[in-house]
Amino acid sequence: MHVDTLKSQTEATVTEHADALTDLSETLHANPETAWEEYASSKAVADLLEHHGFTVTRNYLGFETAFLAEVGSGSRTVGFMAEYDALAGLGHACGHNLIAASSVGAGVALAPLADELDLTIRVYGTPAEEGGAGKVELIDAGAFQDLEFAMMVHPAPVDIAEAEPFAVSHKYIEYTGVSAHAAAYPDEGINANDAFVIAQVAIGLLRQQLPPDTRIHGVQTVGGSVPNAIPDKTEGRWYIRAATLEDLAEVERKVEACFEAGAVATGAELKITEESKSYAEFRTYEPALEAYKRNAQARGRVFADAKTAGRMNRASTDMGNVSQLVPAIHPYIGVDSLPYTNHQKGFADACVGPVAEQTLLDAAVLMAWTTIDLFAAGTNEGATPEST
Repeated sequence: MHVDTLKSQTEATVTEHADALTDLSETLHANPETAWEEYASSKAVADLLEHHGFTVTRNYLGFETAFLAEVGSGSRTVGFMAEYDALAGLGHACGHNLIAASSVGAGVALAPLADELDLTIRVYGTPAEEGGAGKVELIDAGAFQDLEFAMMVHPAPVDIAEAEPFAVSHKYIEYTGVSAHAAAYPDEGINANDAFVIAQVAIGLLRQQLPPDTRIHGVQTVGGSVPNAIPDKTEGRWYIRAATLEDLAEVERKVEACFEAGAVATGAELKITEESKSYAEFRTYEPALEAYKRNAQARGRVFADAKTAGRMNRASTDMGNVSQLVPAIHPYIGVDSLPYTNHQKGFADACVGPVAEQTLLDAAVLMAWTTIDLFAAGTNEGATPEST
């Protein structure tokens, strides 16, 4: 069957199931659940796939909010990533409701063509992308190893084809000092808050000597209780980003030295805990990205200049770790949200409604079309991804 015919079929299937896909997206959006707590969200996504004939393995690899949905028995296996965790206090301000629904849409659209394309089609329910390294945990448990190709499409203010995310580590910082009356016995205290202040000043001074592809940012979550008692406990969460995992290791060493300086200067005890495993930089499978760009333009999508209009493609993602393992792409698709960008309430608002619905359907169709271009046999357009 010709590629154009296959593409028309998948587009028709997505259109046929548009209402169900939109309902799924809106349900997730209205009921946000944060990392590792996505019980209702993962169930809703898995239930819809099961309804469409996928064999669903819940509690996948021992992770309660992960699943694997599979259809077809072809010799080549493709995987679509469904993210559905939300941000604490902001809900779906990164559009994971659209990611989940569009990956379902792509899987459902390709399912009738599994035999024609010699494919096994998988949709992975991947929890805890927002800081929990869900995909990294799944990789370590054995997931994704046998995929020939993996992809997902991520909402952004505008369309940007190529993901160029930072590698990132997530650290929990704790200083423990000694409480004392701030007026009567200040000399008997050890000020844990002063330790944090010194560390942040040191980090600020460090920034001038770091590479431009570096980000260091965080929040102090505990800073003391009352002004007349020297704080004996301070805590914070800090992210360190760099161009690659190799670069990240060097920056981490310098940042940790800044936190150690706070402990040395004040006498407070320092404890640094890794909140999750590090996210890797992204390795893009160029043939798939070129196919995606052609398909997006054919569908009327317009790519923005990432340097001036986007920048969301620099956001760290645990999909980067998947891309180190198998050929993968991670394009960004616009929801016309400007001036609001990801991780803002206005962006969450833009992830439902007519524009978001069209974005969802476009993303599902484009993932299906890109898969067809890569795997359709006997056509000029079709090509099987080479192993990386």
